Amino acid sequence: MTAHEYTTTVTWTGDTGRGTADYSAYSRDHRIDIAGKPPMSASSDAAFRGDPGRWTPEDCLLASISSCHMLWFLDLASEAGWVVHSYVDHATATMRVNPDGSGQFTKATLNPEVTISAGDPDLSDRLHDKAHKMCFISRSLNFPVTCTAKIGVSA
Repeated sequence: MTAHEYTTTVTWTGDTGRGTADYSAYSRDHRIDIAGKPPMSASSDAAFRGDPGRWTPEDCLLASISSCHMLWFLDLASEAGWVVHSYVDHATATMRVNPDGSGQFTKATLNPEVTISAGDPDLSDRLHDKAHKMCFISRSLNFPVTCTAKIGVSA
């Protein structure tokens, strides 16, 4: 078995002069740095006093699910003899907030639209199912991820 390690630095940038003196005294803004990559400006969701123009942890989780699935799908499609020219996923997810303020994701749905010029379009569901089973991110989650794919064939 091979192990891979990942390192990131998260720095809170939201001290507006009063620190965390009270719930409304500070910004939820922070920066995510990974060596050798551009920094990402992040915040909490606007519903939790965050900046709606910045990435949120929830955005990053959904993007990770979608991206990982896509990368596995493209690999499997290539192995199956498909020639993919376009892949766009309009993924969605639902998060439930509990009365005590805690919460969790309850589901995610991937909605990829894939255009191919070669390969059997009837393999789509099997390729997406296998991509889901292989995806490192989806395999690590405790909520369901479903996939509703559309396949188009170009000349």
